[in-house]
Amino acid sequence: MGNWLTIPDIAELLDIKVTRVHSLIAERALLALRDPETQVRKVPELFFREEHVLESLKGTLIVLQDAGFSDEEAITWLFTEDESLPGRPIDALHQGRKTEIRRRASALAW
Repeated sequence: MGNWLTIPDIAELLDIKVTRVHSLIAERALLALRDPETQVRKVPELFFREEHVLESLKGTLIVLQDAGFSDEEAITWLFTEDESLPGRPIDALHQGRKTEIRRRASALAW
């Protein structure tokens, strides 16, 4: 799934306080998982574009939550190759194809 950033790394990248990063996670603008070895919460680096959270991410994460996905399942889905796209949903979000990705995520609930 590529590189992961710690919460302090994200605070530095976005030039915000660590508490604001926690708020972004609570608001589902970001998802964080605990590293099984260190128990430190980390966020995939591809959730960012330059010094910003990927704009289309929050709505997509909410659709996945509504479809019943856990945080881990949502991250796995975003980073799994899909031949019909082609590529991974996270790559399609970076390409500005949020409508297609959200439609696919919504359909997973049925």
